[in-house]
Amino acid sequence: MNIKSSLSKIAGSLLLAVATFAAAPAMASAPVDTLVKATGNPIFTHKYTADPAALVHKGRVYLYAGHDQAPPRHEGYVMNEWLVFSSEDLVNWTEHPVPLAPKDFAWASGDAWASHVIERNGKFYWYSTVTHATKPGKAIGVAVADNPIGPFKDAIGSALITNDMTTDTNISWDDIDPAVFLDDKGQAYLFWGNTILYYAKLKANMIELDGPVQKITNLPHFTEAPWIHKRNGWYYLSYAYQFPEKTAYAMSKSLDGPWEYKGILNEIAGNSNTNHQSIIEFKGKSYFIYHNGGVQTDGGSFRRSVCIDYLHYNKDGTLKRVQMTTEGIKPAK
Repeated sequence: MNIKSSLSKIAGSLLLAVATFAAAPAMASAPVDTLVKATGNPIFTHKYTADPAALVHKGRVYLYAGHDQAPPRHEGYVMNEWLVFSSEDLVNWTEHPVPLAPKDFAWASGDAWASHVIERNGKFYWYSTVTHATKPGKAIGVAVADNPIGPFKDAIGSALITNDMTTDTNISWDDIDPAVFLDDKGQAYLFWGNTILYYAKLKANMIELDGPVQKITNLPHFTEAPWIHKRNGWYYLSYAYQFPEKTAYAMSKSLDGPWEYKGILNEIAGNSNTNHQSIIEFKGKSYFIYHNGGVQTDGGSFRRSVCIDYLHYNKDGTLKRVQMTTEGIKPAK
């Protein structure tokens, strides 16, 4: 082979390599962290985010949310993935690569609805609402990771909760909105539901129920979105109330009840029929994280965005009604 022929073949190979690279899909590029600064409420305006669940871990807040990717003028949800953001001050956020999607559960057919992440023994467990592929209705799966930003993978290989496990209502979406709480003795509880509030204990492995599914029946107008937090010996159970949804709450000295209803915590969040809350303590202050329809351009109440405002307590431990603001919060210090 002469030199001219060799050079021609080398040049051809280089051109082919360049063409192949140029034709490769954008997904070939490794995803990177992106900085996002909140300038008020909603805190994120570049993407639609909903159903916030916050986790405080080692001086940072990790905020998990569903991502609505519906096309313009679409009436409904199109949610194919969850997002995770983290921050040291609740104003300056880092958006991390997508940590989990319904397709990561081989038994699910889609729908990244409300979820909740909790840490135990150095592992992070993500309880997620999806649509089951072979059983009618919504289901709850569990994913696990070694760090709060993932990537997460299916921890069981099947659903933890399926619609045929709860037969008190004939709707197919009563097994949604998981919320997990770990008490001071190390007992984990899973709460979830729509129109009926269910709960069950979890085994220490966090992926099996430890006893029967039970119900809480004395909360007026329970719709969905349970959330548990604890402060000064009191457990607080907040939830979406009526429809369009407000947020109400109850208090108890035990996670097994009895729960005493205390009243409305948050009014209807403008432009959104749903109202989904997350409550945390961070750097000495309490925060109420929720979504509204503050940046929607179309799609009615289906386009939602996460917000943060302060949460305040009365001297007797009851909660003051949340004041929703457009200016939001100051950086946590």
